Amino acid sequence: MTNIAVLDDYQGVSQQLADWSLLPSDSQVQVFRDHLSELDAVAGRLHPFEVVCAMRERTPFPRELLERLPNLRLLVTTGMRNAAIDLEAATDCGVLVCGTDGGPTNPPAELTWGLILSLARHIHQEDTATRAGHWGTTLGPSLEGKALGVLGLGRLGAAVAKVGIAFEMSVIAWSQNMTQEVAAQHGATLVTKDELFRQSDIVSVHVQLSQRTTGLVGTRELALMKRTALLINTARGPIIDEAALINALRNGTIAGAGLDVFDQEPLPTDHPFLQMENTLLTPHLGYATPEQLSVRYQGTVEDIGAFLEGSPIRALNSEALETARDK
Repeated sequence: MTNIAVLDDYQGVSQQLADWSLLPSDSQVQVFRDHLSELDAVAGRLHPFEVVCAMRERTPFPRELLERLPNLRLLVTTGMRNAAIDLEAATDCGVLVCGTDGGPTNPPAELTWGLILSLARHIHQEDTATRAGHWGTTLGPSLEGKALGVLGLGRLGAAVAKVGIAFEMSVIAWSQNMTQEVAAQHGATLVTKDELFRQSDIVSVHVQLSQRTTGLVGTRELALMKRTALLINTARGPIIDEAALINALRNGTIAGAGLDVFDQEPLPTDHPFLQMENTLLTPHLGYATPEQLSVRYQGTVEDIGAFLEGSPIRALNSEALETARDK
């Protein structure tokens, strides 16, 4: 019998979006919808399992955890990259790590525009007011003619820029290695980092999290922004200095922030963001659509099946393959 744990299935959809019956009949699948963050609690929960299915970076797997999971043979992560898994430690512990296809590419860009439009036009506030019997309580600006600053013009940043152009916004962009030619390909104008924060009416973050981009947006950058400007982050929480953003929102340095990602997820119930009227918060929904999750969960099933059958597998640390199968 193979014990399989499916972690952090917040919406409880993993069993409906993939065909788990394809696994051997003696496979025992247990789905966990809640999230554990304390190392002892996670280690205790996962100790019996030979296979663990991780949804993106929701649960980290550092060396300290992997060394406490002697039964673990296979760790499947959705997508082909997971910065929250210590691959070297997994190899040392004889745990094979593999990944899945990612599914549709644009959901995070779509959510970005949901946050922008709701913040700019006060949609969420007006919905609440209308339900309470108050008809027309705010005014939100038109986006036409405004400046959209895109921090990073990769696949998602470019998709966001394209919609900004359709709304007849002027699009400016910056990242450490961007060239004018790349910006122009996407209808944007390359500016300096300072110019992006000074000129933008909306700044949207689309760089990958790394040592170089951690804290990329801090007190200095926020102070450069217009007091009427909005900041949107659907990339990763630590790219923005959280304490600096809290201060900027409290002091009116910027008008508001639409956030789908945070330093700690799920967001603690006493977090300052939850008490602010100028924040719009979503629970890391950027990629979480049925179309995308079905690809990821079905890929998870396929990876587990291939591992158990001894077939080729999409390994992120292939050097651990034989050790994992022999455990």
